[in-house]
Amino acid sequence: MVFSGLTFLFYFFPLFFLVYFLLPNKFKNYGLLAGSIFFYAWGAPKFVFVLLLSTIIDYHVVNRLHRAEKKNKKKWLATSICLNVGLLMFFKYANFFVDNANVVLTSLSVGSIPLPEILLPIGISFYTFQTLTYSIDIYRGDNKPLKSATDYMLYIMMFPQLIAGPIVRFGEIANQIRTRIHSSKNVVEGFIRFCIGLSKKVLVANTLAITADKIFALPPNEWTASIAWFGIILYTFQIYFDFAGYSDMAIGMGKMLGFKFPENFNSPYTSISITQFWRKWHITLGRFMRDYLYKPLGGSFVGTSKTYRNLLIVFLLSGLWHGASWNFVLWGAYHGAFLIIERITGLAKSKKIPLVRTCITFIIVVLGWVVFRIEQTSEALSFYAALFSFDGITPIYCYNNKLLFVLGVALFFGFLSATKLGKQWQDHFYKQEFTKRSLITYFGVAVVLFSLSVASLSTGSYNPFIYFRF
Repeated sequence: MVFSGLTFLFYFFPLFFLVYFLLPNKFKNYGLLAGSIFFYAWGAPKFVFVLLLSTIIDYHVVNRLHRAEKKNKKKWLATSICLNVGLLMFFKYANFFVDNANVVLTSLSVGSIPLPEILLPIGISFYTFQTLTYSIDIYRGDNKPLKSATDYMLYIMMFPQLIAGPIVRFGEIANQIRTRIHSSKNVVEGFIRFCIGLSKKVLVANTLAITADKIFALPPNEWTASIAWFGIILYTFQIYFDFAGYSDMAIGMGKMLGFKFPENFNSPYTSISITQFWRKWHITLGRFMRDYLYKPLGGSFVGTSKTYRNLLIVFLLSGLWHGASWNFVLWGAYHGAFLIIERITGLAKSKKIPLVRTCITFIIVVLGWVVFRIEQTSEALSFYAALFSFDGITPIYCYNNKLLFVLGVALFFGFLSATKLGKQWQDHFYKQEFTKRSLITYFGVAVVLFSLSVASLSTGSYNPFIYFRF
């Protein structure tokens, strides 16, 4: 069940929302937890029991951590981390490591390690990061543990953001779990944000994805320069509107339920450097890696060479976090290398010639999406060769007027905040400083976008979220 599916839009969420608001405030958390368990069980009926059991165990482990003497706290923290990272390693990376080990063992004629195929539970990466923020924050003394296991389960399993983020750190939501404000204004503003995200996903990302998939599915000998560039540009905006659309829907639903989730995107394609790009793309992942990995490694206070080492470690692991495949590791290394180059040259802090640098940064990001999109290294190299084959303009047979219009819309909104007026509008919208009149206008626009999205869903079949597999 996905947010952009008709089952969710017309059955699950309306029914859940009605029950949620009819419940007295003291029972709302229980209702939300029950709905979240049902939602997750719909997509992963077997793993939901593992999730529930591990969450309960972790809750009690962290309580012991909180009550333990100072000398024993690290032991309980290590227990919590091993439990949660162990689940991630087993379900997401066991096949990857065994497959690579078997390649080496086979080349040495030693044999191979048998391992049954392990299915990847949806949302396991996001689940793990949220459990880690809880135990580490309690260990650091930044927050006190929740008083009940059900509240902790709610924090971990809340369905709007469990599957693909945003990564909500415990400190950002602890007080909201205990008490929050429910209002009709929040419901309307949340609905508007949800519909914006739904339209990003259904009307933009899905439309771009159909043609992008066709291009990437072509035999490598059919990739010409113009076709390859067209395909990767389509994918560049597909992945942005797909993931940003999901985040908008999650944030919107959260607000409808009384929660304020952190923003996850801020017009990343307008960045003037890769450093800035990672402050605007998947913001919650970047902040997690900074605060829970980069800084504990020493950050930028351990000397120049070690700072570069720390950056490279963070981005190699960020790449691997996205998927158990070498192409994601290469993608992380690619971005890590540019971050190091920008620090060496001073471009990380420079704001000179912003327009030129925005164009250069955009091209760097686009080229990086190739290795992110294509898993096989040989195919990725063939695609790069096509991009720079300089074979002239060849006909692109797979476009149509609707596709070009949607791509135009994607370009417009993808770079809107690069203008002063566009930046002002975006800031106004995301801060939701609405007057009564503007709220009515936005609500009307949201209803139109919702109707168009439903109409598109009713006639099409393409609807997966890219980040669901991470």
